[in-house]
Formats: sequence, C-alpha cells, structure tokens
Amino acid sequence: MTVLVTGAAGFIGAHVVQQLLAEGRNVRATVRKVGNAQFLNAFPKHKGASLEIVTMDLLQQETVNEAVQGCSVVIHCAAALMVGVKNPLLEVVNPSVIGTENLCAAIEKSGSVETIIHTSSVAAIRRTRHPNGHVFSSSDWCDDASPDVNPYGFAKAEAERKMRAFVKRCDEDSRPRLVTIHPSIVFGPVFHKRHTRGSMAYLKHFTGRLPFVLHTHLNYVDVRDVAKAHIAAIDSGADGGRYILHKEGKWMKEIGAQLRRVVPGKRWAMFRLPSPLAILMAAFHPKLTVKQVRSSLGRSVGYDRGRMEEDLGIQLHASDETLTDSINSLFELGRKV
Repeated sequence: MTVLVTGAAGFIGAHVVQQLLAEGRNVRATVRKVGNAQFLNAFPKHKGASLEIVTMDLLQQETVNEAVQGCSVVIHCAAALMVGVKNPLLEVVNPSVIGTENLCAAIEKSGSVETIIHTSSVAAIRRTRHPNGHVFSSSDWCDDASPDVNPYGFAKAEAERKMRAFVKRCDEDSRPRLVTIHPSIVFGPVFHKRHTRGSMAYLKHFTGRLPFVLHTHLNYVDVRDVAKAHIAAIDSGADGGRYILHKEGKWMKEIGAQLRRVVPGKRWAMFRLPSPLAILMAAFHPKLTVKQVRSSLGRSVGYDRGRMEEDLGIQLHASDETLTDSINSLFELGRKV
C-alpha cells in the first residue's frame, strides 16, 4: 500500500512523512521543488518503509494525475500560507480550491484510492464574526467568509466543501472513505527554516530581541499530534468525520511566562504592548496589517475537541513539552543556518 502525502515539505506534511516511515509505510511525497525536500531523505525508514519524492503542482492536472496513480491512501496536507500575501485570490484561494478540485479529479481517474485524509484547519470552522470567547465545535462552519473578507477561512472551508461534494457523488461501491483534520495553530519541532514562516513565527518572536508581546490569544496544538491524527485516521475515526486538533489557548503574555518557567535562563518577552502602539506598529510591519491586528487584540475563541481522542486513539502532548521542544528546535535550527 502506497500513501501519498501532498505538501510533504511543509511543517505538517514533513511530520506526517516522518511518522509514516517510522511505521514502515511506503510513502510518495509530493513537493513543488525537489530541492526543497531533500531533508525528508534523512528520516529513518523502519520495517521496510520506502520514500519516493515527486514534483507536483496542484494547478497542473497532469502532474496531479501522475502523483495519485497507484496510491491507496491520500493525505492532502498541501496548503497556501497567509504570509506576505499580496493577492489572496491568486495566492491562497485558487491553490486551495482549484488544487483540491484537481486532486479530486485525479483520485477519480486513478480508481485506486480507498481513503482520503484532508488537512483542513479550525479556520474552516471558526466564523469570521463571532462573540468574544465563543467555543466552536466540529459541527460549525466558517460560512460568512469570502475571498475579500477572511480569504484564508474561505479557502479552507471551500476546499473542504469541494472534497466532501466529490466523495458524496462517488458511486457507493467505489466511494473513498474521508476524514478531515482541523488543527489550530501548530507548534512543535521544526525540520527546515521554511517551517518558521507560518504558525511557528509566533514562537520565533520570543527568540528575538523584542521585549514585548501583543495582547493576542493563541490556540495551539503539537505538530506531532496533528501528524499522529492523520495517520490514525487511515484506519480509525468516523467516515466523513471532522476532527479538531487543539490542546489549549493562551495569551501571548502567558506563553512568555510559561517559557520563562520551562526554558529558564533567557529573558522571554512578557511586556504587553498597549493596543494603540500595537496598531501603530502594524501599519509599518511587513507581514501584519492594521485590520488583522485590530480584529485580534483582546479577543479569544475556544475549541471543543469532541470525540477526537476517543475516535482516533491518540493522547496529546503536554503544553510544557510542546513549547520546550519548539523553542529548542528553533535555537538548534539557528545554529545550523
């Protein structure tokens, strides 16, 4: 049995590949540029596991068809990040939505795929407009987003809808089993400098010299648990199930205090920047916008994991371990580059 992992050089995808190889699985890993994925070859291969790295562009149908051919399981981790994006429609929405449509077409053409694990996000669950402190569950959908308002949430929700619609219209005797995984912000050990560009940028902030933090609330989970959930879902979990992967939520100041406790000896940022100064800073920040900062300051949400742990049979890492391993891996990466 061959397991296809799209976006294999990404943060979640790389951990999925590592754990699949540790289980002795045959993995076909898709990347846009093979040169960016050579670090995958360093992962130990147990019990006869194999790794094949292939190039694939989700917007080029023929490359998707070739990648899917002969695979029994598809783990769709490929995703566009909302980092330094100038045109959300072209850079985030289209790769997510059209890319998922092309993947569905390739799965249908292959006739070999029995199980699909679709990496989504809590962004597909969390409505754009919501009461402060609201707790979301897997039955919720981000149904008030658009390419102009919350393009990331729109992309994640719409891509999931496309995948579910495809599976629903498949013949019953050949219909693939589908499970969607919805992580919150993902922390954990990084393998490559590219893994510091997304959610790990929040923790990377603490390794810098700035003494302040924003009054921002972060919901997070360990990347190793996210990967474990994907692999468990190959054989476990409800067909059609949506599973939220989330450990806990904390304000950035609280994370700074936790880092001071679990990784002593360093001066961790704990001064909360007043909101007016935070908004002013956003106006000159290369990766933040005033709108993003203003909408997040002082606001929080929560997530109900439901039956995730019972259905998938996994236990989440302790928060202290996640933060310690995350920070140590950032320091180690800094020494290598």
